Amino acid sequence: MKKTFLYTLSGLLCAALLCLPPLSGLAAARARKTFTVSPMLGGYIFEGDQPYDDALTYSLGLGYNLTNSWSTEFVLNYFNADLGHDQSGNADGLAYRLDALYHFMPESSLVPYLAGGLGGTTLNPDHGGSETDFLLNYGIGLKYFFTDSLALRGDLRHVFAFGDPENNFIYSAGLTYLFGNQQKPPVRTTPKDSDKDGVIDANDACPDTPLGVPVDRLGCPLDGDADGVPDYRDKCPRTPRSASVNRQGCPSDKDGDGVPDSLDRCPGTPQGLPVDEKGCSADSDGDGIADANDRCPGTTTGLMVDKHGCAASMTLAIEFETGKADIAPRYHAELKRGAAFIRKHPGARILIAGHTDSRASAAYNLTLSQRRADSVRKYLIEKFSVQPSRLVARGFGESLPVADNATARGRQRNRRVELSVYATTKK
Repeated sequence: MKKTFLYTLSGLLCAALLCLPPLSGLAAARARKTFTVSPMLGGYIFEGDQPYDDALTYSLGLGYNLTNSWSTEFVLNYFNADLGHDQSGNADGLAYRLDALYHFMPESSLVPYLAGGLGGTTLNPDHGGSETDFLLNYGIGLKYFFTDSLALRGDLRHVFAFGDPENNFIYSAGLTYLFGNQQKPPVRTTPKDSDKDGVIDANDACPDTPLGVPVDRLGCPLDGDADGVPDYRDKCPRTPRSASVNRQGCPSDKDGDGVPDSLDRCPGTPQGLPVDEKGCSADSDGDGIADANDRCPGTTTGLMVDKHGCAASMTLAIEFETGKADIAPRYHAELKRGAAFIRKHPGARILIAGHTDSRASAAYNLTLSQRRADSVRKYLIEKFSVQPSRLVARGFGESLPVADNATARGRQRNRRVELSVYATTKK
């Protein structure tokens, strides 16, 4: 009989909750409160293997609203259950739990929610043998707000009691009263967009964008090539990334050679000189002086040159006999002049270059010129104590004439030795 009464009561309360019409006007005016008190009445249903009849339960919930959707609640359930199976006696029961509740549509009048939590349950039979177990519960519920502070509430929980595991249920219905500090509803204002670019001032990193200029999500003018000059002012909109640009968004070219500074390996090229794709003038002999300004375009690699591209060198007035590398005594004074040239460049390495005329084969002349260079090197070391490591002898054969090999005088001038200073660093 009691069980039928409980089921009937539960069904009527749940039907009432589900059939109530929404009160949208009250929901709009309701401000969320901080605390809740929920007195409720319902039933406690025991699992079939327990020796108790289902019982009427009284519950009281004390809650705290964390946000509009989330709240926490401590609930105390009291019930008095008769022993079943024709047994006499009863037991006082107490279930206590701490729950978390999540509310759907919290601003509406009809608010469904999910709940779950932990707690304990104590049964105290009148014949003795009190029993306390840890419990876990979860369930669903529904609140219907009549006013901003009062709601009708229905709740259904599955209660899992540990120890000798039991699956029980609690259903209840009652009222929820809200009180405490009110949260003021937000004041809705139209966000300001001073430059009318579609990005409100609060989010606009560029608040003074000219009217009509396309902008990104931060409110700044678009800059397709990311050169720091916005597209609407960029006269060179496809500048390579990382290139330095001027105020018009075009690559900087300080020496005006047509090669942007970011690609120019010779940024100080004099105006008017032709340059390659790297911004450098042609330099055939690699001495650091552009061909256009080089008065000595065939300088041997590595030699020190002046601003005109000519090596710091001297030619010894030593004339060798045809096919010979011996130094005649009359040229010793000339070699002394060579030693003085070497002393003018202390610490520098000196190239001793031997040359021939064009008679005989090129291979023979190359060997002969090397012998002449070696002969001068040996003399400077032995007679003037020049450190051997400073002197490099090299034969160039007939490849670098200074006069016409068609005449006897020209051939004599070509049979020579030159001293040149090596550069310590390449220009």
